Amino acid sequence: MTRAPLISLTAPVGPADAPLVVLGPSLGTSTILWEDVVPLLADDYRVAAWDLPGHGTGPIVRDAFTVADLADAVAAAVPDGEFLYAGVSLGGATGLELALRHRERLRGLAVLASGAHLGDPDSWSDRAAQARKQSTSSLITASAQRWFAPESIARRADVSGRLLHALQEADDEGYALCCEALAGYDVRASLADITVPVLAAWGAFDAVAPEGHALEIAQGVANGRVAHIDDAGHLPPAEQPEVVAALLRGFFASITRGDA
Repeated sequence: MTRAPLISLTAPVGPADAPLVVLGPSLGTSTILWEDVVPLLADDYRVAAWDLPGHGTGPIVRDAFTVADLADAVAAAVPDGEFLYAGVSLGGATGLELALRHRERLRGLAVLASGAHLGDPDSWSDRAAQARKQSTSSLITASAQRWFAPESIARRADVSGRLLHALQEADDEGYALCCEALAGYDVRASLADITVPVLAAWGAFDAVAPEGHALEIAQGVANGRVAHIDDAGHLPPAEQPEVVAALLRGFFASITRGDA
């Protein structure tokens, strides 16, 4: 039986003959996370972004899924052919699964504010239970503290407010199922099997996926590098869109030139 779609993918913007870049979200967010980065990439790339189940325009789901399932859903949603990928947190974890499961299509991978594993299963189970019992609205204060560097909300008030609203509007069960997918996610033992070029970047104020997570990825894959993003927490594309766009443009250009 064919599984119902897990994700939604925006129509690509940018030159029709340019390389395709696919952008992945963090838990609790939507394509809003990337909206200020997309125009900075779209001169030279076709750019599309996707939403998680129950987030943004993502489909409502009620059956359990894994991060590997999300990777398969992204690969199925993206038009045939090769593509470049960048993802934040759960979107970055999905990227690592893409590199393991769909390496023939992935030209390069940028993993932002993420890791080969994230948190511990019990904490994810607890958060899933909270979302189901008290709704995602109960997570807003803690998420704001985790997501943003100290000055980000003041500096980027509009987008940070809209992201927190997206969390409030997320489907409670969809959010909980994403938490449970993260509880079962761990690709540390498989990093050496990833052969595509990988950039692992972390925000200076990110306590969820700090420097060690990025180093573990870059040192574990066959072709990895790291980057540090100043004045950012767990959502660098929303906090520092120009810096993230420049980082991605440089990384992706090295791949298309054959330097990576």
